[in-house]
Amino acid sequence: MTDRSRFLFVILIAFGAALAGVFVGRSYIVAPPPVESELHQLLHEQLDLDPTQETRIEAIEARFAIQKQALELELRADNARLAQAIQTEHGYGPQVSAAIDRSHKAMGELQKETLEHIFAMRGVLRPEQATRFDDAVVKALTVEAK
Repeated sequence: MTDRSRFLFVILIAFGAALAGVFVGRSYIVAPPPVESELHQLLHEQLDLDPTQETRIEAIEARFAIQKQALELELRADNARLAQAIQTEHGYGPQVSAAIDRSHKAMGELQKETLEHIFAMRGVLRPEQATRFDDAVVKALTVEAK
């Protein structure tokens, strides 16, 4: 076996292992629902919003959906740049490091926008609703996934 064929064999084995890992992860490990989904369900099904609150929250959600989509597109582009850097450098070099830093910046922006969105919705709620909302936010951020 030549060095090249050994290298290709190792790549093929690594790729197969990665696919198996993805399959096992998707089949047996259930991700917790996103905090946004839990809060959305609480807002629209349990807090008895009045029509004015519903309208205001729908507007907040519509604005956030646009911001979130833009940031998610940015994250995808960052992942493509990271892949290109890995392909170019074949190791942890300056391009890979820069791509990771850029990706982390976009992730941080998404987290900030999400929190601003949550606080904007909270601002529409009556005090008793806000208390339940706050409890749900804290629970969603602190309870370990099972």
